[in-house]
Amino acid sequence: MPKVKTHSSCKKRFKRTATGKIKRSRAFRRHHAWAKSAKQIRDLRQNAYVDTTQIKKIDALMPYN
Repeated sequence: MPKVKTHSSCKKRFKRTATGKIKRSRAFRRHHAWAKSAKQIRDLRQNAYVDTTQIKKIDALMPYN
């Protein structure tokens, strides 16, 4: 069997934790900060975990992670 290629954008966007969860950064923090409250911007700094319904799809994109 040939090797499966890793999806390059997923390499940059997701990290696997020691417990097997997949960590991601939050969306909506790049532009239009003036339209968001300080609390919203502060909350967007925190990382989040990928939902359990999506883990199988991301595993397929990152086979060696």
